[in-house]
Amino acid sequence: MIGWLFCVWMAGSMAEEVSREQIKGLDEQVQDIKKDVLGISTELTQLEEKLIYPSNTQVSVFVTLVQGDKFRLDAVNIKIDGKDATHHIYTFKELEALRSGGVQRLYTGNIRTGAHTLDVSLIGKSTGNSDYLQSASYKFTKSVEPKLIEISMSGPDSSNQRIGFKD
Repeated sequence: MIGWLFCVWMAGSMAEEVSREQIKGLDEQVQDIKKDVLGISTELTQLEEKLIYPSNTQVSVFVTLVQGDKFRLDAVNIKIDGKDATHHIYTFKELEALRSGGVQRLYTGNIRTGAHTLDVSLIGKSTGNSDYLQSASYKFTKSVEPKLIEISMSGPDSSNQRIGFKD
């Protein structure tokens, strides 16, 4: 009887050692699978963007702030050919990133080739905390390659008070 109990105890400790090794191996396999899934997810996102926004109809709009300008950008509204394209309300962190020279992709969409109009309205506060509204229009031509447009914004205290466009 004692011999049998000893055998059961030895088998249990061997099973425990094997289980630890198996668990370690399984953990490594799970980590490898996670890496593979993240890689596949990235590839699917890129493929989805290519399918949804093919290069012959794609237009992207980016926003920057004039360096050194201290006005507070609260919101931006963009229309393309008179139709609402997008609007964005800024958080403190987003505004700080733009002030530090960051660039924000505000809109990506599809439009046909030809002439178009981009209307931009911004709402903000001047350094004196008074309301600041500004609007501008930009005419551009979309050809078969992707169209990239940068909107550069400055506040009322800037010597260059305007909304600028560059494509």
